[in-house]
Amino acid sequence: MDINSKIKIIYKYLAIILMFGLSNFLTTAHAENYTIEKIINGIDANVIFMRHALAPGIGDPNNFKIGDCSTQRNLNETGIAQAVLIGKQLKENSIQFNKIYSSQWCRCYQTATLLDLGKVHEFAGLNSIFQNFVSRRETLQKLEQKLSEIPLNKLVIFVTHQVNIQVITKKNVASGEMVAFNTSTKKSHKINLSIQR
Repeated sequence: MDINSKIKIIYKYLAIILMFGLSNFLTTAHAENYTIEKIINGIDANVIFMRHALAPGIGDPNNFKIGDCSTQRNLNETGIAQAVLIGKQLKENSIQFNKIYSSQWCRCYQTATLLDLGKVHEFAGLNSIFQNFVSRRETLQKLEQKLSEIPLNKLVIFVTHQVNIQVITKKNVASGEMVAFNTSTKKSHKINLSIQR
């Protein structure tokens, strides 16, 4: 057996382990009634920032092009399962969004779509500012403007990238993690389903 075959087998087993782990922590979180709703209500959040689901690697290839998924880092099988499970958990907690926004990066749009919570709207203000494929200043200006327009009695979700979330909320997030955010008080609360056991 060559090294590539061994690596493929290892990845396959890791994916299976991760999928079972995700299913377990989501079920446990729901059973203990440590609900996302409590976190949202606790700070009167009107925005949920979510990092895209698992897409192994860092950044994107040098030939990156918006709209061409073949030039981007994309969700793997585990990331796809993760997005579906998170969407299921949001539904089970009766979390409804007035609008769903996504970065134009394929891994974000696919995550937002797999959540299965409604129509997904691409928004350039959520595009990754990590590798300078887009202007950091212009992207953050668009995002700040959008945040200022969201009423406090509404709830929207932004599916975006770790670096963007960190700039606005000061929170670091892993793949699939979320941060509840109040656009008026700037209060934020991390929603890490994996620690809700």
